[in-house]
Amino acid sequence: MPSVALILTTYNRPAALDRVLDSVARQTVMPEQVIIADDGSDERTTAVVKAWRPRLRTSLHHAWQPDNGFRAAASRNRAARDAGTDLLLFVDGDCLLRTGVVAEHRRLAEAGCAVAGNRILLSPQLTQAVEQGLVDPVGWHLDDWVKARLKGDVERLWPLITLPGHAWRRLRPTHWLQMRGCNMAVFRKDFERINGFEERICGWGFEDSDLAIRLINAGIRVKSGRFATAVLHLWHRERARDDAEQNRRRALDAKSRRVILADLGLSQRPMDERFEPPGTGGRD
Repeated sequence: MPSVALILTTYNRPAALDRVLDSVARQTVMPEQVIIADDGSDERTTAVVKAWRPRLRTSLHHAWQPDNGFRAAASRNRAARDAGTDLLLFVDGDCLLRTGVVAEHRRLAEAGCAVAGNRILLSPQLTQAVEQGLVDPVGWHLDDWVKARLKGDVERLWPLITLPGHAWRRLRPTHWLQMRGCNMAVFRKDFERINGFEERICGWGFEDSDLAIRLINAGIRVKSGRFATAVLHLWHRERARDDAEQNRRRALDAKSRRVILADLGLSQRPMDERFEPPGTGGRD
């Protein structure tokens, strides 16, 4: 089984990150590393990381970069450079992991494939209760989920089902729209082969699509993680999407030109470039 680095992307949402790390602590199989890909959060996030470091049963690292706009691609690359594992599992820092998510990603990992997970969206009301520590959907039973669905607090229930088998998961090997940055896994060697995320994609959207397209261009196939790896996505207001169309065009251009390597990615940034997260008083 491959070793796993769980990379959690976050920006100034400490209450959500705290609950996500609580869900990580309850995994049936722990990742070898947990790395916080922080896109410029303030000292509140640093405090959450510090509080959880002695409580997790694995390594917890804070990969922080200065706040210079929405740079999810750059933050994920920065975290990936600190990973020393076979598999990189990218999950957003506002997505609770059900207890078997890491184990299922490890089980589904397959040479020549990237696994596209999915999510269940939670309502604003349920999200608020989760962040306040009043409810814990990670520990829910089926009747709890049915009640929440009837109240409109969750959008759907079918992703909770776990189905066996692998062959059916490869039915859409070049369908790049399956890949979402909130829940996807790629082997480190394949990630390095395409030079990681394209850091020229800034602002909301399509950095995950661009990554998927270039993986496919490099011969990596997309494998569905549905009915096994669903995470619980806490509600948030939509971010400004001013750059979305430009980002979409860039991703589609990479598809049409069969691009493999990111223009600005892992290899363009010094390996020894480190920033001090606010409130650390020293390098983390």
